[in-house]
Amino acid sequence: MAAPHEPTPHHFAAVDPLLEEYADLERQLADPAVHADQARARTLGRRYAELGAVVRAFRHWKSTADDLAAARELAELDDSFAAEAATLQTQEEEASAKLRAVLLPRDPDDARDVILEIKAGEGGEESALFAGDLLRMYLRYAEMRGWKTEIIGSTESDLGGYKDVSVAIKSKGTVEPADGVWAHLKYEGGVHRVQRVPVTESQGRIHTSAAGVLVFPEADDVTDVDIDQNDLRIDVYRSSGPGGQSVNTTDSAVRITHIPTGIVVSMQNEKSQLQNREQAMRVLRARLLAAKQEEAAAQANDLRRSQVRTVDRSERIRTYNFPENRIADHRTGYKAYNLDHVLDGNLGPVIESAIAADEEARMAATGE
Repeated sequence: MAAPHEPTPHHFAAVDPLLEEYADLERQLADPAVHADQARARTLGRRYAELGAVVRAFRHWKSTADDLAAARELAELDDSFAAEAATLQTQEEEASAKLRAVLLPRDPDDARDVILEIKAGEGGEESALFAGDLLRMYLRYAEMRGWKTEIIGSTESDLGGYKDVSVAIKSKGTVEPADGVWAHLKYEGGVHRVQRVPVTESQGRIHTSAAGVLVFPEADDVTDVDIDQNDLRIDVYRSSGPGGQSVNTTDSAVRITHIPTGIVVSMQNEKSQLQNREQAMRVLRARLLAAKQEEAAAQANDLRRSQVRTVDRSERIRTYNFPENRIADHRTGYKAYNLDHVLDGNLGPVIESAIAADEEARMAATGE
């Protein structure tokens, strides 16, 4: 069904060209020839899903506004319609606020899948164990949202934690930007601090350590990032496990260095050199896409929310306090005493606080 083209009031004038674009995308996506080019179809589908939220919000507001106008006319003739008009006015104001919210410029990557990396920092083995706890939290959260996960690289510590681990998180099918993986997990980038008694502590003293989380929108193979093979230095070596012992008798591990940027990606989890190279290239594309977008944003003087690239306790975004069962986000002021539930994947309210704060800031920036 094509989008409506009714004239809109001045304060929603921005809707009209979006409705026309939505209708045009609908026509293009109905053409089988478009789907012969998967990259183009994916781009069009992503934009179509993004505009779908605007179209639905507009239709809901327009229907409510029309009902309100009719109720007001009837109320002038019959006082019994006054209560209905008052109710509809409240509904129209809510629908209007929702439409204003979806009209705010969105992060163009919101509908993308992500590659999430967790790195142990200060705290040695305790930090590595906490990195494992964070991994489980994100895997459980993804499971609850119906997303698919794939661990694409990891280095385990001696006690079963992770020195570093990379996981790809994907939505199932085309989703609206507001429901995208990046739309939710982009706020996780930064330093996560833990306060608890480590398993290695014999005196029962509480220690503080940290792990770093990096989140990148996953790049489409070719359309987003063009990598010149001459810009790559590829080294192969023998895989190693916890403690440095060799776990492979062949040089299957791969280290790829992107010479122009200095970005280095290593993979050793797969048994074949080819598989490790493919996974390393996947992570490299995501990092290069993020770097490309940050450079463009910097030029426009509109840097997105920064992610901490070093695991320094002083630059924390969130604290996980085990003795008090407390979770606290230092950017949004969110605090709750259900840390056990959060670590079991119930991360929704924490992330929603970040989404709400971001939306509030964007609304303020537009003067709404």
